[in-house]
Amino acid sequence: MARTRPESRQRGRIEQRGNSLRVVLYAGTDPVTNRRSYLRETINGTDDAAWRRAENKLTEFRAHVIKQRSTASSVKLSYAIDEWLRTADIEQSTRDGYMGYIDRVIKPILGNTSVSKIGARDLENLYSQLRRCRKRCDGKPFIEKHKADSEHDCVVSKCEPHKCKPMAASTVRQIHSIISGVLDAAVRWEWISSNPAKIAKRPKQKAPEPDPPSPADAARLVEAAFEMSEDWGTLVWLVMTTGMRRAEVTGLRWSRVDLEAEVLEIRRTYVQSKGKGKEKDTKTHQMRRIALDSETVALLRAHKEHCREELAKVDVRLTDDMFVFMSARKADASVPYSPDAISRRYKKMAERLNPPIKTHIHALRHFSATELLTAGVDLRTVAGRLGHGGGGATTLRVYAAWVAASDRKAAELLGSRMPRIDRADTRR
Repeated sequence: MARTRPESRQRGRIEQRGNSLRVVLYAGTDPVTNRRSYLRETINGTDDAAWRRAENKLTEFRAHVIKQRSTASSVKLSYAIDEWLRTADIEQSTRDGYMGYIDRVIKPILGNTSVSKIGARDLENLYSQLRRCRKRCDGKPFIEKHKADSEHDCVVSKCEPHKCKPMAASTVRQIHSIISGVLDAAVRWEWISSNPAKIAKRPKQKAPEPDPPSPADAARLVEAAFEMSEDWGTLVWLVMTTGMRRAEVTGLRWSRVDLEAEVLEIRRTYVQSKGKGKEKDTKTHQMRRIALDSETVALLRAHKEHCREELAKVDVRLTDDMFVFMSARKADASVPYSPDAISRRYKKMAERLNPPIKTHIHALRHFSATELLTAGVDLRTVAGRLGHGGGGATTLRVYAAWVAASDRKAAELLGSRMPRIDRADTRR
């Protein structure tokens, strides 16, 4: 006859089912679904040893329930993601980037999994699969079918053998960051007791490899920019001499440029999302002031006068609230130069040079930093001009090679200023 050791609902029970035992413990009501939640475990065997193991498991369940601040939720990860996106304070441009990862990767793979059932091993397996092939194939050869836009039928002429394309480590780290943020929220909302992403091993971050243009190439770039137009040349020059980010130079207004004091302030940036532009805080949410050299001041004076003349042609007066680099599409200077347009124009200009320079405009920021470090400017000053946080920690991590070269130069300089020692005297 089957034996059962009944207990109260809070204390649980052990049931004999055939040749095994089942341990059941009521764990409360799910805070999201309002359904009763149970912890269950099957123990093989029905002898006394099996009963002792079952009793130990029941004790373990009780300790687990007591330790939990609330009942583990069976809510799906997709629901948790939607709630996190609804309540999180995330910049729109960042949110748009997150949505791409969420819609293409996270929800299709883990969306239907309960947050309480996601473990560190599950996440590490996912990251490993993505690093091997972004489509998570099983390694067996197959024909990859391309679908037509309307009929969704296979386009035979485009079908070809699948080739694994690993996902970049930086992309997988971004996916990990999103999942970790969602599970952190689930912990705060008491849907789960801990965040498995905190202990899951993610791909290693690749060391920064800045590739600034050489001084000779920088000169070629500036010359080509001024040949295109004075305005464009001034923009390229300013980025090169100040190390400003693309969004910072587009969001710069004349009210933040003090030509008399030869300094400019960076307080806001201008970004685009889905074709719409808007102003926002700087990347580090901090204001900074950058000193300008006399040549840069002269160029900005000439640029400001040119802007005043161009606006006068359409009966508009230049004001300090206008953008320094205005869009050609808006004669009243109410809209700045598009950040994406700057990148496209710079890339085309660099590729037209002979020989061509394959570089992004962000490389000019690297040029500014590395030239200052090579010249012996201290790390904190360079970090301040670049707008790096952490008192120079970011600058040191990104430009470690140039910091080492600057340190070598400092050592040689110090050695040259030390008094000479007569080695013959030291032997006496």
